[in-house]
Amino acid sequence: MQSGKAIWPWVLGVVVIGGAGGWLFRDQLKSLADGVPVPVQSRPASTSAPSQPTAATETTPAPPPIRHPLDTEAAADPALPKLADSDAAAWGALSQLFQGEGPLTLLLRDHLIQRLVTQIDNLDKPSVPPTALAARPLPGNLQVEPGVGGESIAASNAARYAPYVQAFTALDPAATATAYKRFYPLIQQAYVELGRPEGYFNDRLVAVIDHLLDTPELAQAPTVQRDERGRYRFVDGALQSRSIGQKALLRMDPAQARAVKQQLRAIRSAISH
Repeated sequence: MQSGKAIWPWVLGVVVIGGAGGWLFRDQLKSLADGVPVPVQSRPASTSAPSQPTAATETTPAPPPIRHPLDTEAAADPALPKLADSDAAAWGALSQLFQGEGPLTLLLRDHLIQRLVTQIDNLDKPSVPPTALAARPLPGNLQVEPGVGGESIAASNAARYAPYVQAFTALDPAATATAYKRFYPLIQQAYVELGRPEGYFNDRLVAVIDHLLDTPELAQAPTVQRDERGRYRFVDGALQSRSIGQKALLRMDPAQARAVKQQLRAIRSAISH
């Protein structure tokens, strides 16, 4: 966990779902320059020489079955741009989902779909590479106060996140899902380009949402302490070992976390069967 200019991106799916809440986890992540993102490969390409063919015929394993297929026919858009040229269209779709562009000012506009796909794919991991971020730094510092056993996250800290939680929870899940389905061909392409040729992004998104919904709800604000770099960490090792996404929810006010989870459930219902 970081203080100062640390960032806070969030899950919710790409362009619409990812952009819809892209600012919600900013305190958890490292700041990112406005450069072109480098795709994060889960399976690095091999640099060894190709293997020689063997006498035995090797069979290609079948791709995993799709668990949450999307019905994209109703939202199909024959005028959808190419992924490399999609920033303006993606930004326009997000702008229509929000009342005003206030929450969107923290998102990086270039390579938006690619950034958001990469960010989502990393939210259930211990950390997120700077190249996976889609958001600008959130102003302000984590607010703490004296507590039992040390400092704990202060109730006043919720005020920093309130406008963004409110904007995210005010989204219409049905409209968000429609926009997501419209851009899904580009979203899936971006996911394949991350090194997931057999993967289906909607299944991945549902899995990440389920992971976030499994975040425990604490009876009291968690105790934190600074590490040698001045970053705040949970004193409880079990909390500190959780994923970047779950730790972000743990830093919210309990009411905010419940509201975000409720909206996540609604969006999950709109994109899965």
